[in-house]
Order: sequence, then structure tokens, then C-alpha cells
Amino acid sequence: MAGNGGTFAPDTLTTFLSMNDILRSGPDLFSSEAFENETELIPLITAEDEEQMNAETTPPELPILPLRNTVLFPGVVIPITVGRDRSIRLIQDVYRGNRTLGVVSQKDSQIEEPRVDDLNRVGTIAQIIRMLRMPDGSTTAIIQGKKRFEVTEMVKIDPYYTARVKEFEEIRPAKDDKSFAALVSSLKDLSLEIIKQSPHIPTEAQFAIKNIDSPSFLVNFISSNMNADVSEKQRMLEVADLRERANLLLAHLTKELQMLQMKNEIQNKVRTEVDRQQREYFLHQQMKTIQDELGGNPIETEIFEMREKAAKKKWTKKVGETFEKEIGKLQRMNPAGAEFSVQYNYVQLLLELPWGEYSTDKFDLKNAQKILDRDHFGLEKVKERIIEHLAVLKLKGDMKAPIICLYGPPGVGKTSLGKSMAEALGRKYVRMSLGGLHDEAEIRGHRKTYIGAMPGRLIQSMKKAGTSNPLFVLDEIDKVTRSNQGDPASALLEVLDPEQNNAFHDNFVEIEYDLSRVMFVATANSLSTIHPALRDRMEIIEVNGYTQEEKVEIAVRHLLPKQFTENGIKPKQLKLAPGLIESIIDQYTDESGVRTLEKRIAKLVRYRAKQIALKQKHSLTITEEDLPKIYGPSHARDKYQGNDVAGVVTGLAWTPTGGDILFIETSITKGEGKLTLTGNLGDVMKESAMLGLEYLKAHSDIIGLDAEVFKRWNVHVHVPEGATPKDGPSAGIAMLTSIASAFTQQKVRKALAMTGEITLRGRVLPVGGIKEKILAAKRAGIKEILLSADNRKDIEDIDARYTKGMKFTYVTEMIEVVRHALLKEKVENAMKVA
Repeated sequence: MAGNGGTFAPDTLTTFLSMNDILRSGPDLFSSEAFENETELIPLITAEDEEQMNAETTPPELPILPLRNTVLFPGVVIPITVGRDRSIRLIQDVYRGNRTLGVVSQKDSQIEEPRVDDLNRVGTIAQIIRMLRMPDGSTTAIIQGKKRFEVTEMVKIDPYYTARVKEFEEIRPAKDDKSFAALVSSLKDLSLEIIKQSPHIPTEAQFAIKNIDSPSFLVNFISSNMNADVSEKQRMLEVADLRERANLLLAHLTKELQMLQMKNEIQNKVRTEVDRQQREYFLHQQMKTIQDELGGNPIETEIFEMREKAAKKKWTKKVGETFEKEIGKLQRMNPAGAEFSVQYNYVQLLLELPWGEYSTDKFDLKNAQKILDRDHFGLEKVKERIIEHLAVLKLKGDMKAPIICLYGPPGVGKTSLGKSMAEALGRKYVRMSLGGLHDEAEIRGHRKTYIGAMPGRLIQSMKKAGTSNPLFVLDEIDKVTRSNQGDPASALLEVLDPEQNNAFHDNFVEIEYDLSRVMFVATANSLSTIHPALRDRMEIIEVNGYTQEEKVEIAVRHLLPKQFTENGIKPKQLKLAPGLIESIIDQYTDESGVRTLEKRIAKLVRYRAKQIALKQKHSLTITEEDLPKIYGPSHARDKYQGNDVAGVVTGLAWTPTGGDILFIETSITKGEGKLTLTGNLGDVMKESAMLGLEYLKAHSDIIGLDAEVFKRWNVHVHVPEGATPKDGPSAGIAMLTSIASAFTQQKVRKALAMTGEITLRGRVLPVGGIKEKILAAKRAGIKEILLSADNRKDIEDIDARYTKGMKFTYVTEMIEVVRHALLKEKVENAMKVA
């Protein structure tokens, strides 16, 4: 086996020329004196030489010399170093004979002893020109390619490979083919340009390219010396069509030239950048010397002050080492450089973060309860959970902070509750609004490799708090959105996991920060839009809406005094008539919380402030008759509308803003049994109507009708407020009752509302949002609620203040719903349905 002395790349295009300097003839094959006595040169082959080579007969059998890391092309001269005994034996035998052998390249150059399958099938007939014995004892042969051949069969393996071969036919374009001539010209130009662009190729190489007049030899010569691996060269050797081979070579050279141009351009830029940096360095050193002469360097002074602050920090050894490393890097930087500001901000942040600094929790449980009751009316479950946490902390001394999620409609005091909790615990209060957040970097920060990089909002908030255990409110966690900048909800998984947040990683800080003692309180209006894994990490506490009585208490205790203070009115300047707040709540608000109520009270107080400021005559007490002058006409709100019309049933709905009532209206007309649904209903609600109608068809006897009746009447079910999308299964029993009432023309029980899901087999299933629905029913004047027996536990869990004055009827079957809801009495002017 043999191989060439090194990899032939564009910087070896002068291989042929260098051969002229070492190839000399002499009487002794292995004598070095022979080289010194003669100066016979091997010329570049001409087109006539090439034709003569192609005209030679291909022998039927050839000894085969495997080449490890090069490919021999016809007409090209290369040196090969022969190292194996088998290859040396072959070279010596051939050299003493006709000096002709077959050369093929290995498929894998790593194989030391190639087998038949490891050799390529297409190779080149070669002529040994010289043999040299080198000073290190190895043998080098100078060989020249003649023409290509293809191995058909290996006939002998020892002492070296001998193969039966056949001639490899080459397809050449016509001599007068102008397009091929242009292609060859392009190859020459590209080769010359590469030699010119490459700093490693001597300019003498241009001589070889310019003096080749044979197109075929030009392609072979460039292919042999191009910067490509063995497999690429072998692929070109096996292409029979000369035009196709030239095109492949042109594509490779074009790519090679582009790479050379890019390298040169990069080197020029680097050289320019280095020159600029050196200039800046010298100027900086001069400026530093001048500043020292004038009385000290301000940057050095600031770094010294930073080190003094660092000595007082309570950080870990790892953080201290990082700080020293980073401030040392800052000290070596050029203050005029763009990276200086990023590094300065980073070191400053490390100093300002409250590493290991914690505030002391207050363990006065009675005082904590007093603060919570002072600021918020109701919300007993939330208050109880906070007191529980304080009690455990007091007994145990240390524990992981809970991660609480306050879930409920807007305006019930979820966010403001966070402030009271912080005061009760004696912790710093930090709030971060997550509404509309769509960039993960807002949580984790940016990598400080970027200009203008900043830490995430969590780390910024910790710096602002000044302690590592604040009460942290994550407001509107259900409104986090996903975008192509990442998923912030997924980033929050680490923050809100007690098993992980003791080593929170911010991309800017790049050091783990302990968040395990931070008490996180998240707020949300809806749980459905929160990431399931995120929801699983939080302790959900439902914060329900307020009853009218609670709203009155909140208005008197909190809202009215607050507005007096904000608007400069003294309590003695404004009196409210008895029942006035109830009238405001009933006529001018429609919410579960008290946010709108606060606005109405603020308007009331500003009205009195205007009267006083303009010195208008006014009564001290504001009565219900004054409300239209202050607020305008009262808004029409959904109220119970009686039971005079057949097919109208009051249902109950849950919305993100609290509970509401809705009316299910059904009318029937002569037809073919067609069902029409209107009112902007969702798929689930439409299916409820279909289920109710099909159930009545299957059990027509319970309403005293013949099953054939349904085929003769069209049914139209409508839910008013068509602009509002509606969906969900809880209106199932209301739709069933509405359709039954329309067909029987019987009245629905007075002041009755209902909620429950129905099934095709006649079951009534439980639904959610019961407390909100009860509050909505009370506001609408409903006295009785019909619901699933499985919802009994929800009613029992609700404070008696909410259910006072309400009657609850529990059912399990749809038959019970119809029998209880429909009265025997028919409506006035009842239709005759038959």
C-alpha cells in the first residue's frame, strides 16, 4: 500500500513544477549523485502527448497499487511514498519491467491493509518515472498517470494485487464546441484567481496553468490539485463525460474562491479591528496617566468603593468568587468600549441584590388577624390560610413559603389582599403584573453578551425589595400569553416550584439565586387559561363575590372613608340616607366585586365637593331621589320577569366577572319537527338543547303528550343578548324545562331559577360556580333554585349569609325537574298543541 506525502490542496498547484527541481536521470536507480549530475526536466504534456497516451493499448491485466489518500489523474505527475513490503515488492518488480501499473484509491484511507472490497473500481494506468531511496530509508516513486481503466476482476492477491481490467471510455465534446471552450476558459480564469487570492500558493503556479493547452489535461491537472477530499476527487475521476466533469470542477472552484475571498475579508477586518483596539489602548493609557496626575482615576475610585461594599455582603463563597472575577474583568476593560457598560451594570447588580438578607417575620397572630380584618371584609378562607402559615412558622422556626393563588372575579380585593398579607407578616411587598406578558426574557432575563441586556423582572424586584423573603404578588397570572419569544408560563414553573426555586437561574445574573423563602401570591380571574403544570404547583384559594350586605359593609368601612380622604371632604359635610348604598348597588352596579361601587361612591363624593366649592345650596343628606341627578338613569338589569309566558325559564350562568342570570325562551310553530337554536350559543349549549328535546320525545308521556306531536311542530330555542357568546352545559335543565313548557303551555313555578347538566339517559349532573350563581339569583329577585343533588355539598360549604332567604331544591333525574318546575296551571291564551 502506498500514499502521497501530504494532502494536495490549492497551495500545491505547483506540484508539477517542484517535480522539475528534483527529477533528474542517472545510471543508478537509487543513487543521489545521479540527481546532481543531470538536469532532465519533465515537461507539461501537450494535446499531442495526450492523444498518444489515449492511443496506447490497455493491457488485459495490471498489477494494482492502492493509494491511501490521493487520486491519480491521467497526465498528472505525483510522488508517492511506499511503506508496505507488498507495495515495495510491486514497485520494484514493475520498475525492472515495463514500468506500467494500475493505481486505484482506497475508499477508506484509515485502513492499513485494504481488501478487494476496500478499493475503488475505477483507477488510472501509471508509468513509473523515477524511484528514490530517501535518507530515512523509505522508498518514493514518481509516477505519471496515462489513462483511466476499470477493474473487472481481481485475479491474484499475492505477492500483490493483480487485476483483469478494461478501458474506461471517455466522452469528449467536439473540438469546435464554443460553449465547452468558454467553460475551459472559465476554469483557467478561476484557477488563476485562486492562485492570486491564496497567500500560500507561489505565483509561479500561474505558469503551469497558462501553459496547458489540452482541455482534458487542464481538467485533470486542476482536479488532482484542488482542495477536496479523496471521495470528491474519485467521483470526478469516474465521470466519463468531460463536459460534465468540467462543470463539476467549475462549481467546486467557484465555492473555493468564495471561501478564499471571505477569509481574506475577515482577516482584513480583524487586522483593522486590532489596529483600532491598539490605538484605543494607547490613548486609554495616556488618559489614565493624565487622570493620575490630576488627582486620581474616577473609575478606579468607583471600583475601590464597590470592593468595600462587597466586603460587607452576606453572600456565599461562590458568589464572592464570581464578583471578584467580574470586577477584575471590569477593571481591565476600556471605559469607552460598548462592553464596559454591560459589565458595570452586572457588577452593580451583584452588589445590590440582597444575598442572604432576610426580614424578620412577625409572629403576633392576633395582630395579624386584626390587620387582615381591618383591610378586608369577609375572605375568611384566605385569612385563615395566612394565620395557619404564621402559626406553623412560629412553631417550627423555618419553612418553605407557600405558593398561593387567589382565584375569583374582578374587584373582590385579591391584589390589595397581598399588601395586607405583607403587613401582617412584616415582610416587604412586591407586585409584578403578568397581564399580557409574552416574552420569556421578562422572567429569566437576557444573556449579558447582548448590548442593553437586563436581568428578569423577578431579580429586579428582589433588588427593589432589599430582602430575599418579600411577599411577591404575581398579578393576573392567567393572562400570560405565549409567543415566538418563548413561553413565560413555562419559565414560571421553576419560580413557583418549592423543590426548584432555591436555585433560580437568571440568564443575566448567571448565578443561582434562592427564592425558596419568598412568599408568592398569584391572582387570577379564570383557572382555565393557566398552564396545567403551573396550576398544579399553586394552592388555589377561591375568593368569591360579595353579597349585597357585604358590599354595604365594605362601602361604609372602607370605600367611603377612602373617598372622603382623596376628595378633601369631611364626614360631617356628607350624610347618606338609610338604604342609599343598597339603592346604588341595586340600580347602578352589576358585579361580584366592589370596583364599580367604589367608582359610584367616588362620583357621589365629587358631586358634594363640587357643590361646596361652587357654594351651591344643598341638603346635607343625599337621598335616593338625588341619584338620577348624580348618575343619570339607572341601568336596566336582569330581573326575574314572571311566569306569564310559556317556554320562558330562568337559568343561572358563571362568568369571569361573577354570576349572572339568563333567560331561555322557546316558541313552537306548525312544521315538520325542525329545531332552531339562536343567541350566539356554543356547541355544548346547542347539544344541551338537542338532548332536552330528544329526551322529551322519548318520554313524552311525562308531559302528557303523544310522541307524534313533536313531528308536527318546529321548535325555536333562543337565549337573549345575542351579541354575547354563551356556552357550557349548566343550562341543560333550563332548556329541558323551557321546551316542556312550550309544548304543554304550562306555567313555570314562580321565582324559580335552575342550573344543571343533563344526559341522554335522564340524569342531572352537578355544575360549578354555585356561589356566584346564588349571588346573581339574589340580585335578580329569585327565591328558589333547582339544582343537582350532587351540588348539595357546595351549598353546605357556603356561608349561611349568602344563602339566607333562598330555597334549594335538589334533583337527580330530569323527570323530577319537569314535574317540580311545571305547574298544572296553563298560561293565558294557551296554544292548542296536538
